[in-house]
Amino acid sequence: MSAATRDAAVVAERTQLVAGTRVVDVRGLGRAFAGRSVLQGIDLQVNAGEIVALIGRSGSGKSTLLRILAGLDAEFTGGVEVNGRVAVAFQDARLLPWRRVRENVALGLRNDDRNAVAEKELREVGLGDHLRSWPLTLSGGEAQRVSLARALVRDPNLMLLDEPFGALDALTRLEMHELVLALWKRRRPAILLVTHDVDEALALADRVVLLADGRIAHQERVVLDRPRQRENHDLVEKRIRLLTELGVHEKGAVL
Repeated sequence: MSAATRDAAVVAERTQLVAGTRVVDVRGLGRAFAGRSVLQGIDLQVNAGEIVALIGRSGSGKSTLLRILAGLDAEFTGGVEVNGRVAVAFQDARLLPWRRVRENVALGLRNDDRNAVAEKELREVGLGDHLRSWPLTLSGGEAQRVSLARALVRDPNLMLLDEPFGALDALTRLEMHELVLALWKRRRPAILLVTHDVDEALALADRVVLLADGRIAHQERVVLDRPRQRENHDLVEKRIRLLTELGVHEKGAVL
């Protein structure tokens, strides 16, 4: 299949996933490990094109929920329905050090033009000049860009981001926020972002979901134009409310 034919097919499929179409539908989800309940009674819906941030303290079940949605954990109770293709980017970029950047992105693709597809996505994330670089020569931000490109080649309807910016310095992290928003604007996948950072959640998401003790304890809808206006009074109130829910009573945002 040529790149043009493939792009046309993706556009045709996405026209069916208009705003409001449900991409994720989780009802009564439970997960236990060795008799210890990690998730219980989770109801969560994500619509096409929506960005949802999942926050909570360590051990609250955020990554467990993401792994279930990614199809990496089937030992759960309740109902889980995901509509369309899914791609995952983790905090660790998980690049194969013995394969060059382009080959890392093309890995697993069965297209005849898989190298061309990989090159296209690498250009989209700003790494068109790193096609033949080795992973060990990349900076942390560059490695995460490769990870995003590897997710994008699957033309996902749902992108699952598991703290992908947690290990980056502050400046690189802001650059990655801008990249994710730019990619979202062009592609409009649904995104579920797991993060510890309340400011990051409010900067990127349309809706923030707080997990506590394995349950959804609180949700905040963020109705602001992008880029997020950090001085907006409503945003400040939401930030304070979320931090208080998390037990943080000072100005620091990262848990």
